[in-house]
Amino acid sequence: MLDRPFKVLGIQQIAIGGVDKNALKALWVDMLGVPVTGTFKSERENVDEDILTIGTGPSAVEVDLMQPLDIEKKPSVHTTPLNHIGLWIDNLPAAYEWLGKNGVRFAPGGIRKGAAGFDICFIHPKSDPVLPISGQGVLIELVQAPQDIIKALSV
Repeated sequence: MLDRPFKVLGIQQIAIGGVDKNALKALWVDMLGVPVTGTFKSERENVDEDILTIGTGPSAVEVDLMQPLDIEKKPSVHTTPLNHIGLWIDNLPAAYEWLGKNGVRFAPGGIRKGAAGFDICFIHPKSDPVLPISGQGVLIELVQAPQDIIKALSV
């Protein structure tokens, strides 16, 4: 077992992409009753999303319903219906440094503020010869957990 300077605490979010987020909302909001708790738009990330929340407190999971602002531009948030999953991390800077040193390929952008206001970074869905460890087709968002989440989810 490797000596990691961080811990994965739980699932923070799932992000689902489509050409029209209203079609996604017909299921998630209208049929399943999951409430919209926020919105986020970013030209840089080519995304218009509605943020939904399932559950409460530390075990709440964010569900992001995303559509591209411009269908011709990248990133193409709609081309993979399960766009990404997000994981709560207790020490994101340590995770980013350690994983990078151990062959994990990150998507461009490094650590930055995410839609929900937490620091984030992404593990790339594809490996390359220099960085052979990736999400193997799945984009994985690492999310810095706030202290209350760390306390509640640490075992």
